[in-house]
Amino acid sequence: MNNGGEYKNDLFTKFCEDEGIVRYFTVRHTPQQNGVAECMNRTLLEKVRCMLSNAGLGKEFWAEAVTYACHLVNRLPSTAINRKTPFEKWYGKPATNYDSLHVFSSAPYYHVKESKLDPRAKKALFMGITSGIKGYRLWCPETKKTIFRRDVTFNESAMLKKVNVEQLDGTPKKQQHESVTTSKPKRNPKRPARLNDTVACTSLIVADDVPTTYSESVRDSENEKWRISMSEEMQSLQKNQTWELTNLPEGKKAIGCKWVYAKKEGFPGQDNVRYKARLLAKGYAQKEGIDYNEVFSLVIKHSSIRILLALVAELDLELVQMDVKTAFLHGDLEEEIYMVQPEGFKVAGKAHEVCKLHKSLYGLKQSPRQWYKQFDKFMMDSKYTRSKYNHCVYLKKLQDGSFIYLLLYVDDMLIASQSLDKIEKLKTQLKSEFEMKDLGEAKMILGMDIVRDRKLRKLCLTQKQYLRRVLKQRAYMEKVPYANVVGSLMYAMICTRPYISHSVGMVSRYMHNPGKGHWQAVKWILRYIHNTVDVGLVFEHGSSQWVERYCDSDYARDLDKRRSMTGYVFTLAKALVS
Repeated sequence: MNNGGEYKNDLFTKFCEDEGIVRYFTVRHTPQQNGVAECMNRTLLEKVRCMLSNAGLGKEFWAEAVTYACHLVNRLPSTAINRKTPFEKWYGKPATNYDSLHVFSSAPYYHVKESKLDPRAKKALFMGITSGIKGYRLWCPETKKTIFRRDVTFNESAMLKKVNVEQLDGTPKKQQHESVTTSKPKRNPKRPARLNDTVACTSLIVADDVPTTYSESVRDSENEKWRISMSEEMQSLQKNQTWELTNLPEGKKAIGCKWVYAKKEGFPGQDNVRYKARLLAKGYAQKEGIDYNEVFSLVIKHSSIRILLALVAELDLELVQMDVKTAFLHGDLEEEIYMVQPEGFKVAGKAHEVCKLHKSLYGLKQSPRQWYKQFDKFMMDSKYTRSKYNHCVYLKKLQDGSFIYLLLYVDDMLIASQSLDKIEKLKTQLKSEFEMKDLGEAKMILGMDIVRDRKLRKLCLTQKQYLRRVLKQRAYMEKVPYANVVGSLMYAMICTRPYISHSVGMVSRYMHNPGKGHWQAVKWILRYIHNTVDVGLVFEHGSSQWVERYCDSDYARDLDKRRSMTGYVFTLAKALVS
């Protein structure tokens, strides 16, 4: 439990001592030490905010809302306990009475016995249920008191609104309003302006000569290349036994799928363009708790990539790159999911059947997580150690005292070691388990160019191609949303230009409503990028193998809010890594 005074009063302390309960306290202001309890606190407060907002009640009713929210949570199934309810886990039997559950703050009528001419029922607010009392917990607006009644008639289509603090204090109350739910006016959703343009905010600028649908790919001037790439994708899916055709079971729904096309540039100095077609499941149609549960997946941090490259330059390590073909297809599905057959590849005579998925597929919400779990299990079985600071960094200590490192970013991986034999052994292991593409000596990772001079023991990390594509859009940027421009700069900041983080951080504060001055500041950053497009991070031998760090701050330099600002720099092999 936390170190709050409510847990350390004499009465509670004596109770724990009498019952033989040993308590351990967390350090103050460190809720992460009590993660499970803090997550439940967050869950309860999210429900409380919704309940109070929906009812139009003030914060003075928070205790009533928390009590009822906790009552509901205890009677709802949870995936953490195999879809059982906390009530069942605690008492050993499921809750049987759900008839007493009603909408919080709905307007029930409770029976009263007064004079013959007075009403036989009065309106109140439903506040929940109290343990130990067989009745409903109600709040009476007239008396401003909590009462308990058994004989209650509920009208959950109506709620008492505008209950104010003045009513609780005894001061004159404001007029009460009854809100009866009627048909809502039909909404006409508008597409957000930020989605009207196709300038990417991440590593790649979207090509405008790529088909967006299967029918467009068939009519495209390069249709033969797209057809070949789709056939290769289908061969990979069939080889991996991703699905089997079957009739759709009664009560089940099949999600859709679509083809996505892309052109990928070759490595620096190469003009070849790769045509890629990927089959995506329409994961937005999946329902949580039925088609998926957990979806979170880890990726490598860019600072970890820079640290590895610094070690490569400092220790003169071998550095190779590998790519997993159709990585997401290697993850096993834990749920029962059906999908329609892909366009252009429906099996003759079985067009009415659907695909029952055995492996995860691109587009499914759980696919990244299932792939990571599969790869992580393989690395653990191969006796590699996972870094506790970044779970996408794996390493193994060799007999000569050196290490072999592997960094994973979804399906891209970097492998570094002084021993080429150990690298080849790891490659063989990977190829035996997954369908891999050996890219040889590392030249590019996540849109960053890796240029190495082993004689001088130097390694340079740049983003020339990416930044030039961004700068080519400058004439077009008059029509581009502010957020897209800043997003492009932000990716450069994350990868190879960490030293522009302050400037990008300042302009990113005004995403919602940028003015002329903010656009001018963005243009200044773009001019700097234009004049330094060939500049990169240079890691070189000859410095200490220790990380050097610098930190400084100003005092209340923020002219708007008088806030102070702190900055830090971490360097390794004479180059900035964070």
